[in-house]
Amino acid sequence: MSCALSSCARQRNIWKEPGAESTMPITQAEVEKIAELANLELADEEKQAFSVQLAAIVAYIDQLNELDTSSVRPWQHRSAGYAVESYVTRDDVVEPSLGQQKALQNAPDHDDEHFRVPRVIGG
Repeated sequence: MSCALSSCARQRNIWKEPGAESTMPITQAEVEKIAELANLELADEEKQAFSVQLAAIVAYIDQLNELDTSSVRPWQHRSAGYAVESYVTRDDVVEPSLGQQKALQNAPDHDDEHFRVPRVIGG
């Protein structure tokens, strides 16, 4: 059973009650910024609760710093260690494209030449 599960996390007492001091406080301004990025509207009580919960999550993840990783090799991007075999170094080959008609064939909404999508900016 993984301690990432919330019931185990509660047993380890990382979820702090509102008003309890946490190791790394997450400010209400930071919660508001996260909510703005996620297009969420939060009540003041929710902001306070999320501040406490996010601080608990950060504190829980911070426990990883206590692990001895001296015998673990640093991770490298696949192409750094295997550049010769990597797709990054393959030869460019010109291949026929899909074609406009075939590309539009399964589109849920299109006109004769374009995909039609809902407006997301200024809509």
